[in-house]
Amino acid sequence: MDFAAYAADSKTRDAVERCFQRISEAACKLGGYLDALYPTVDWKGARGIGNPLRHQYDQISAADLWDGIVNDVPGLCRSARDEIARLEAAGAAGNNI
Repeated sequence: MDFAAYAADSKTRDAVERCFQRISEAACKLGGYLDALYPTVDWKGARGIGNPLRHQYDQISAADLWDGIVNDVPGLCRSARDEIARLEAAGAAGNNI
């Protein structure tokens, strides 16, 4: 999907906003420890996007969210997968996590 299709599809935009809210909530629950482990990923931004989505939704543009989809989500996903693998490996090795 390109930006024009995304911007024209209200269901997809709503779904993306909801997914960003869930990502934000999950990042908040994880806290700030990922910031140091994955410094190239904007975990602070991931934690912070939830409030504007809930309270200033009328001020967030489709272009801003598209930017997050293209530029932020891939790194968030990559580092989340890496961290899950790290934790699983540590658990399998009998290490304290």
